[in-house]
Amino acid sequence: MTQPTETLTATPQGIARAARLLQDGALVALPTETVYGLGADARNGEAVASIYAAKGRPSFNPLIVHLPDIDTAKRYVDWTEEADRLAQAFWPGALTLVLPLKADSGLSSLVTAGLPSLAVRVPAHPAMRQVLQTLGGPVAAPSANPSGKISATTADHVRAGLDGKIAAVLDDGACPVGLESTIIGLTGPCPALLRAGGLPSEAIEAALGQTLEVVDGAEIIAPGQLASHYAPGAAVRLNARTAGPGEVLLGFGEMICDLNLSPSGDLTEAAAKLFDHLHQLDATGQTIAVAPIPNHGLGRAINDRLARAAAPR
Repeated sequence: MTQPTETLTATPQGIARAARLLQDGALVALPTETVYGLGADARNGEAVASIYAAKGRPSFNPLIVHLPDIDTAKRYVDWTEEADRLAQAFWPGALTLVLPLKADSGLSSLVTAGLPSLAVRVPAHPAMRQVLQTLGGPVAAPSANPSGKISATTADHVRAGLDGKIAAVLDDGACPVGLESTIIGLTGPCPALLRAGGLPSEAIEAALGQTLEVVDGAEIIAPGQLASHYAPGAAVRLNARTAGPGEVLLGFGEMICDLNLSPSGDLTEAAAKLFDHLHQLDATGQTIAVAPIPNHGLGRAINDRLARAAAPR
């Protein structure tokens, strides 16, 4: 069933309208510093089910719950010393923590996909924070795009994939980070990197004073772990120095290419441009060849997204 999708602006009126729609059980695409999220009241089972339906998302893939502050996060999960250290250092920001779910959380079981843990984040984006404060409740929000496709970093990207399937999109320009949050698991004996993202793992390890365990992703225990994910409609070829016949080239550093993530080799700039450039090149209908990206700092998260985009589907 289709519905008109409103475009809201990040004014007091737009913020209030977004919060009211969420309160009424509707879906609203919301800007964060990472990517646009498809938001629903995490306490409303029907609303959360609508996220899976609108995205075509597998029901075994859990969602991140966005919260206004650390104290609110503690209402829903069993807090730990490591969680407090990371939250104090990086919240609000591009970090998600997976912690044991409290039995009396009041959240829809669809949010956790039946798992005994919950992924929580305190976002930094001003508009998203205002919506959370106005709503006064937790918002489940995966990336606002059809499941497995390129993530949305602008309201135009959201509308291209979900127009007619959601109630509204709150347009506040492009997302400054451009990559989903880094996910750290805190349910085992050691902190684990479950998904590389917009906060470099080196910074997290420095804050913890220890090396992160790396989870291979064979079992889905956090969002963003599907082998094929973040994918354009076109095929993707990695570690390309030049474009072959019928290909367009996504470059990095000084090189001849169709679009360049960062001519100066800046990984922060590359992360911010990644999904937008993939959207633009996907529109050509040609195979997307991608130049090598250094595998450190934000490059690790960029390469993670590109590897999933290039995976067999």
